[in-house]
Amino acid sequence: MASGVTRVILRCEDAQESLILDLSGCQLMQVPDAVYHLMRHTALKACNLSSNVITKIPPKFAVKFSLITELNLSNNQMSKLPDELADLAELERLDISHNAFINLPHVAYKMPKLTTLNASNNHIVEIDVERLKGSPSLVEVDLQNNPIPPNTIAALNNLTTIRVTLTLREPEEWEDLNI
Repeated sequence: MASGVTRVILRCEDAQESLILDLSGCQLMQVPDAVYHLMRHTALKACNLSSNVITKIPPKFAVKFSLITELNLSNNQMSKLPDELADLAELERLDISHNAFINLPHVAYKMPKLTTLNASNNHIVEIDVERLKGSPSLVEVDLQNNPIPPNTIAALNNLTTIRVTLTLREPEEWEDLNI
């Protein structure tokens, strides 16, 4: 276990130089409190927490890493994000792909500078298209490989201000009401 702890500490030390915290593939179940402590004097620009077993991000994350422009949470076990992430006033790119989301997190609609959202390869069935349309700066949303219902897909395809990437899927046999 010490090797994992050492790896996290070394990556925190690297981030003090590069301003990019890469804790991907560290088998983390959460962001260790030690990380917040080690990074307290560092104005991080990006944070990569991909390929861990994280189930949730704590509200204090937004306070501690308030200047990040990029956050990669892909390949974890998350199903929701705290509303406090809306306080990430500089965040431009958010990757929540390959997780366990069943709806597009509401906080994603509120982030002031978020331009790119990757929510592909989840279990998303619910998207508030109106709120998505009203989000302050979203330009690109990747929703590929999600079981999005046809009526929501139709509404997403009508969006003009946001480029939404979807996977075209064949209707399941049980969905074909003509039989």
